[in-house]
Amino acid sequence: MAAIKTLPEHLEKTLTGDQGTELAQHRQITMATTMAIYFCDPHSPWQRGTNENTNGLLRHYFPTGTDSSVHSPERLLEVATELNNRPRKTLDGSTPAQAMQRLLSEPEQPIVATTG
Repeated sequence: MAAIKTLPEHLEKTLTGDQGTELAQHRQITMATTMAIYFCDPHSPWQRGTNENTNGLLRHYFPTGTDSSVHSPERLLEVATELNNRPRKTLDGSTPAQAMQRLLSEPEQPIVATTG
């Protein structure tokens, strides 16, 4: 929740999650941020394409079943930084870090990811 609170207000609109435990405290998040949280339908991976892709990338660093609490915050940040600086086809070759920087510097210019 602390990371969400660092976002500019124009980016605090909605959050979509799957059925995992990472959003078990969704009510507290909504109350603390006024952000609407939506959930994808169970067994519907097409509703969360970016999430599924990111999970696949994370599996290169942390195999399924890995307890993330055994990794230092520095290691988790290292992996996040590496993934956020990796170009993505859905962002026309831009990196997530570049896309976020554009959202922060040009809030009136939305970034639309492609799915094809």
